Amino acid sequence: MIQPVFKGIRAVLFDLDGTLIDSAPDLGAAVDSMRIRRGLSSLPLEHYRPHAGSGARGMLRAAFDITPDHEDYPVMKDEFFTAYQACLTLRTQAFDEVATLLTLLVRGGLQWGVVTNKSARFTTPITQAMGLFATASAVISGDTTAHSKPHPEPLLEAARRLALAPGQCIYVGDDERDIRAGKAAGMPTVAACYGYLGAGADVSSWGADAEVSSPLQVLKLLELP
Repeated sequence: MIQPVFKGIRAVLFDLDGTLIDSAPDLGAAVDSMRIRRGLSSLPLEHYRPHAGSGARGMLRAAFDITPDHEDYPVMKDEFFTAYQACLTLRTQAFDEVATLLTLLVRGGLQWGVVTNKSARFTTPITQAMGLFATASAVISGDTTAHSKPHPEPLLEAARRLALAPGQCIYVGDDERDIRAGKAAGMPTVAACYGYLGAGADVSSWGADAEVSSPLQVLKLLELP
């Protein structure tokens, strides 16, 4: 894929899980604890990692092959949320190069922010616990607006908070719904191919404007001083 250089960009918006932070170890540990409580064998992190970007739905399906239409799903989802809240910052860390990327964006005069489908119940403790987010100009959670991705409203809200037009922002994410949301919001989109992606994902079919295989490659897409 020939990578464009985006013109007139004033901010970079990122998905959270699988794009800025590797939260799969804590997500996996939370749902695996549910298996152990039920007398089932523990499963390795690598079993859970591809599903980490799908939150409770992905984790419960990976651990129990259960879907949201199952009668036990609501109760198990609440149990998972409780287990995850108890451990959400124990093993989670930024992906390699992310801290450097954010430092260089700020140094180059660009704003940056987060737009995630993760609810504020989890987003706020994580972003407050990790110094990485001290320079973020906006953090939009899955329940900040009335809609979540792939609806464009969370991204449009982020642009409003940054006092920028949507076209002055790019959106970087590791899931097809990130790309759909960004395109619907009128933002150039970047697929983070180093992220969770989802089992069997065909990134080339998402229609992203660019793809990166590491965080620092985002800089190559921008005009920086």
